[in-house]
Amino acid sequence: MYVIFLVIPMLQGSYYSFTNWDGLNKHYSFIGIENFIEAIRDDVNFRSSIVFTAKYVLFAVVFQNAIALLLALMIESQSKGKGWLRTIFFMPSMLSIIISTFMWVFVFTKVMPALSKYAVLKFLDISWLGDPNVSFFTIMLVSVWGGIGTLMIIYMSAIQGIPMHLKEAAIIDGAKPYHMLRYITLPLIAHALTICIFLTLNNSFKVYDLIYALTGGGPARATQVISMNILEEAYQRNFRYGYASAKAIILFLIILVITLIQVSVMKKREVEA
Repeated sequence: MYVIFLVIPMLQGSYYSFTNWDGLNKHYSFIGIENFIEAIRDDVNFRSSIVFTAKYVLFAVVFQNAIALLLALMIESQSKGKGWLRTIFFMPSMLSIIISTFMWVFVFTKVMPALSKYAVLKFLDISWLGDPNVSFFTIMLVSVWGGIGTLMIIYMSAIQGIPMHLKEAAIIDGAKPYHMLRYITLPLIAHALTICIFLTLNNSFKVYDLIYALTGGGPARATQVISMNILEEAYQRNFRYGYASAKAIILFLIILVITLIQVSVMKKREVEA
């Protein structure tokens, strides 16, 4: 199943990236690396989507992991109600992305305008999805809300695995909460940090459905990510399947290089810790 649905399509896409196939006709020509040159040098929309995707990835990795780790630390510090708190914060991750995103669309287009009619809530009267300066932060809000649950569970499992005698020894030696976090907790959950950052990087680079349901890549392509640009090139507008395949290979190489660097660097930190 893995070979049929992943390996073979990937090899076919790699081959088509060197052709001018439109995805429909049987006849096409081999054009070498022209698709890659055009994508990198001449395609303004593709470069813009790379910039926006990089911005989204950076914010998603930082905020999702920071908030998930903070929640894990807060819940683990509680003596009662851990199960309820864990369930409440994990629930968004159990929902379908499309369903939860449509729920947020309703909130931003119906609930927020209704609340803005009150004098103390006038600041809510903005275009949450239509203003390019606001839509990015709207996307990040929904992304963080839906993405922290799984990361939180991973961090909680790692925190629970820290030997109790190390914590007790640090407390006896007079360690402050900050020192406990820096010198005991973070080094001993380094493997969880590696996994969570890897997952966030991978998912953020390939994000599609969340942004498509929220903004559709608009306004005026302001929130278009690489995956949306690729699908638009292949199926929606130009039907340039070979060109879209070249863009997909570029995305694959970007993800491959960044994740390899991230994993190798953080694995070294695990060994040092």
